[in-house]
Amino acid sequence: MPIGAGAVKGDFCRNDLAAGFRLPVPERNRGTDHPLPSNPSTSGIIPAALAPPRPVCKRPRHSMKTPPASTPVTRRAFVRTSSALATLALSSGLSPSATAAPAPASAPPKPAAPAAPRPFLTPADKFRDVSRGTPKPHSLTGDALIQARLTPATWRLEITADTPANPAAKDPAGLSKAITLADGTALDLPALLELGKQHEVKFLKAMQCLNIPAPLGQGLWEGVPLREVLRLCGTLRNVRRIYYWGFHNHDPKQLFQSSLSYSQAMETPPGELPAFLAYRLNGEPISLLRGGPVRMVIPWAHGFKSIKWLQRIVVTNDHRANDTYAEQNNDPEAPLKTAAYLDNVPAKIPAGQAVSIGGLVISGWSGLKRVEYSLSRDHAKPGASGAPATATEQWIAAQLEAPPADWTSVLPAGVSARKILGFNSQTGQPATWPLRYSMISWSAALNGLPPGKYSLRARAVDGNDFAQPEPRPLQKSGRNALEVREFEVV
Repeated sequence: MPIGAGAVKGDFCRNDLAAGFRLPVPERNRGTDHPLPSNPSTSGIIPAALAPPRPVCKRPRHSMKTPPASTPVTRRAFVRTSSALATLALSSGLSPSATAAPAPASAPPKPAAPAAPRPFLTPADKFRDVSRGTPKPHSLTGDALIQARLTPATWRLEITADTPANPAAKDPAGLSKAITLADGTALDLPALLELGKQHEVKFLKAMQCLNIPAPLGQGLWEGVPLREVLRLCGTLRNVRRIYYWGFHNHDPKQLFQSSLSYSQAMETPPGELPAFLAYRLNGEPISLLRGGPVRMVIPWAHGFKSIKWLQRIVVTNDHRANDTYAEQNNDPEAPLKTAAYLDNVPAKIPAGQAVSIGGLVISGWSGLKRVEYSLSRDHAKPGASGAPATATEQWIAAQLEAPPADWTSVLPAGVSARKILGFNSQTGQPATWPLRYSMISWSAALNGLPPGKYSLRARAVDGNDFAQPEPRPLQKSGRNALEVREFEVV
């Protein structure tokens, strides 16, 4: 029968993987250049009497209100509650990021060194890189880098209007003032930084590729809203869409481009985050590797919207999206999905040892209520690898990482949480937790598992009570199939 006395059944989202994130050995995704993981098959169930208790922890003093079933865990608690599994995980190549619970008194776990938590902000050089180009623009050096206008001194941005090929667009878009290299008016980095003195924004965002089932990294991004840059061009006429792209080796075949609607570019509802031109990551100038000197960042979208090495913006009366990803059979308007991701688990675990599980979760377009996990034995498989939850699976709420008690220990020096979008400007605390379009860790502890083979799955439940992969299970809108990890208690 299913694990989980007191289990809860739920009725109820390209650019760069943080250090310490571990994925299964990838296989290639046909038709794209993105790696996809090899998901192992699922397996069975153990007696309910041996089910782990529901995780419980006290709410940290500064934590945000969350559902009782998903009580957050502080970073300090993540370290203090580590068990012998951390040592085993290290010897198996697993990132030392999961927590563990004490084993039954009859079989106490061996002591282990505390596991280090993941950094909340991914160091700029530790994002996973999925850049395109031959050669990749971030590999350029010397005069080639200068000629590409990819140094802080040589970077320039042009903004023009196009004449659409679409015959339905009878009235072409226009600008009062185009900004071009030819007339010497192209925007340079000092001018953009000057604009930032009046209009700069900061926010936290996790980068995630539409076709890769794991986050690429999370950073504090700073820059100027796109609408403020477009206003440098004066009055816009007959504009329905904004096209933009970056350096592509002067080769049309290597062009990687994306787009937004005029409304998405110009208006941001209260509490939402704007599209913007970013020039800092984690308090430092954006490196060439991360798409600098300037890149576009679209907070609600997958990474293909956040174009690196930005150099051109074009306003158009064409209503059609010109995104490279749209041309490759993907949904160009898909926002980030709320989704949970599983850490690897050692293949074999000694009987009597506490088993710690965990991973990451992104709070997507519809926010996050909780993360749940299910555990099965090999004689009662819940479904094929990546399959949605079955009617017989029982889901148990996991613990969510709590907001840092002291944001000064997390943010870059000199950055106040009160100045970050999504935070209360008076208290310096996040308005919601986790912040939408950001990611945090989750964890759970399993005790008293008898010998045998097990299959573990995890899922996120969003603010509308939809359980992953719902409400958008189609991969064209972002890969978010349920991940599976297998292990054996011996």
